[in-house]
Amino acid sequence: MIAGGGTGGHIFPAIAIAQAVREREPDARFLFVGAEGKMEMQKVPAAGFAIEALPIRGFQRGSILKNIGLPWRLLRSMIKARALVKSFKPHVAIGVGGYASGPLLDAAQRMRVPTVIQEQNSFPGKTNIHLAKRANRICVAYAGMERFFPKDRILLTGNPVRTDTVKLAGKKPRGLEHFGLRDDAPIIFITGGSLGARGVNRGVEAALTLWKKEGAQVIWQTGTPYLRLAQEAAARLSYTDCKVHEFVDRMDLAYACADLVVARAGAISISELCIVAKPAILVPLPTAAEDHQTHNARALTDRGAALLLRDAEAPEQLGAKAIELLRDERALERLRLAIAGLAKHDAAQAIAVEVIRLARS
Repeated sequence: MIAGGGTGGHIFPAIAIAQAVREREPDARFLFVGAEGKMEMQKVPAAGFAIEALPIRGFQRGSILKNIGLPWRLLRSMIKARALVKSFKPHVAIGVGGYASGPLLDAAQRMRVPTVIQEQNSFPGKTNIHLAKRANRICVAYAGMERFFPKDRILLTGNPVRTDTVKLAGKKPRGLEHFGLRDDAPIIFITGGSLGARGVNRGVEAALTLWKKEGAQVIWQTGTPYLRLAQEAAARLSYTDCKVHEFVDRMDLAYACADLVVARAGAISISELCIVAKPAILVPLPTAAEDHQTHNARALTDRGAALLLRDAEAPEQLGAKAIELLRDERALERLRLAIAGLAKHDAAQAIAVEVIRLARS
């Protein structure tokens, strides 16, 4: 059983783990457990796996009335999680983060099913810290996690990523053609996810005049809320080398083109950047739980593997920092080498080996 979801950052690693287990054990059976109404309920079946939903949901900030039913939802989720474990009889239960992960792993642990936690961030949430006390193995992406978890059960694996996203060999010409770009000027790729990133987008909008003057080309993934404003901003400047996209569905081609990436500091984004070895300016989401994106970013910046820019600073500083970096080829090369040194290339396979070992023990 694999529990969790809510965002692509939880769902795609879960699917990657299942696929890696299936490669080694073709007859293995899987049941995913997600949260009602969340994107895993579409993404997981599309990948060929069965999924059940729990009525769990998170705390709704700013509305007390919307949270009145939360205790009842939690109780129903715990009851259903126990029923699912009892009926499916898993050899192993894996939690990847997200609302459904807590009730399912808690039920599995109480029923003496071996459990694995896949902790993606450098600063874990309270639920995983609690579940880790009874987990058989905690697979982590960052060193130094013994601050939070029992040291003897930690396995440094890295984060599973989609293999088609990080295979870039020979793809740059296709990427240039796909985005309508040239090979004679630097390319900045901005990615904030499908929902957008307000601080990042405001920083890009403020930077466009400078970037156009300097001759930089831009792939700007805006997310849905900011698409129209971004299109208007590029049109006002007649900035034809700024390619505005609501969502980039070929991340591999964007990475292959990019000389510099501007991104949030989500765990999976960082893992991808390490594998593709791209210089990056990281702008952590300031409202992330436990401020985990800042901790993720610092795991790189403290090692000279990326630059960190706070969300509030992006409108004033992003443009100049990007140009300063693009002008300094030595600095770019230092970032490439440092971030490549942090890459974990076979995370899904490493986790699959551990899952199979527990299943057989």
